[in-house]
Amino acid sequence: VQLQASGGGLVQPGGSLRLSCVASGFTLDYSAIGWFRQTPGKEREAIACISSRYGRTYNQDSVKGRFIISGDNAKNTVYLQMNSLKPEDTAVYYCAATERQIIYSEFRNEKAYDNWGQGTQVTVSS
Repeated sequence: VQLQASGGGLVQPGGSLRLSCVASGFTLDYSAIGWFRQTPGKEREAIACISSRYGRTYNQDSVKGRFIISGDNAKNTVYLQMNSLKPEDTAVYYCAATERQIIYSEFRNEKAYDNWGQGTQVTVSS
């Protein structure tokens, strides 16, 4: 099982980025994928999650209306579209997966996920 996160980079405040998380070794059809982020000295924070089987998505309040999580099961890929980026969104972004469905009360819990990608750096700065 592998997760490959990509799409990070340097963007100006107000800009957009789309992160991708490609899964291999398992299918997204019955899995849940979450996006987390972490800045130095801080705990990893859950951003969003998609439970592919039923198309359910969950979002952290701080990114609602700006970040959109979606999945393409045919490509075994989950995306995080990030709009109206702010300097405080600067972090390393990780995707994580578990081969089961996740309910809302679980999505922020790192222990709910079994596999993690390597992270991609997002820097929001002028």
